Amino acid sequence: MENSYERIFNRFDSNGDGKICPVELRRCVGSVGSEITEEEAAAAVVLMDGDGDGLLGLEDFVRIVEGAGDDEKASDLKEAFKMYEMEGSGCITPKSLKRMLSRLGERRDVDECTGMIARFDLNGDGVLNFDEFKEMMA
Repeated sequence: MENSYERIFNRFDSNGDGKICPVELRRCVGSVGSEITEEEAAAAVVLMDGDGDGLLGLEDFVRIVEGAGDDEKASDLKEAFKMYEMEGSGCITPKSLKRMLSRLGERRDVDECTGMIARFDLNGDGVLNFDEFKEMMA
């Protein structure tokens, strides 16, 4: 009997060759409501490909789905934080949150963003530092 990872993998492996190519990966990401370019899909496959064949096998897929190691998760969080923070300020302001949400297709006004930040603003300074951002993402 197939486990859940295999079922999902086989659904994404549209040509049934036992591997996920960049085109199939792009289609997968699209099926969950996100979008990546051909170049991003190709780069993702190269980064995640365990055996160097330019394709993702079931083992690669399981490793991705189960998540990266703690160091990689911390690095990913730092990269995400940088996307939201005001350039070099070390914090996410209501204005920078509004800007990033707008880029993601979510329209919010500054007051709404202030409220979103307030829920995780542990020190009450009106902005999110990296530690507060980590709590929000947990």
